[in-house]
Amino acid sequence: MSHLTDLPSWAAILVCALLLLGAAMTLIGSLGLIRLPSFYDRLHAPTITTSGGTLLVCLASILCFAILQSRWIFHELLIIFFITATTPVMLMLLGQAALYRDRLEKPRDVPQKPVPLSMADSQ
Repeated sequence: MSHLTDLPSWAAILVCALLLLGAAMTLIGSLGLIRLPSFYDRLHAPTITTSGGTLLVCLASILCFAILQSRWIFHELLIIFFITATTPVMLMLLGQAALYRDRLEKPRDVPQKPVPLSMADSQ
């Protein structure tokens, strides 16, 4: 791990800050998954914070390895792209599946008497 000492102190502080913020964001999303009362509330916490936490951790990785090794950041960009592309789709599909399930479980309100279409039908 001697190559980590080659990282300038300003970059090390920035990388640590990005990693801590990303980890905190992910922790908040996990706590939201546990603590929120309904399924629909629990959908938003991990999906939103997953994208944000992943973005911050990948930015820390981009910064660290760009300074240490002067390499391309293609892998991190792919991770960011796939996480931000698939997380909202997953949120939408889970929400639609839950709505469909809830509609099947609840009976619809059916009026007892048909509503007349015109005044001639009401007599």
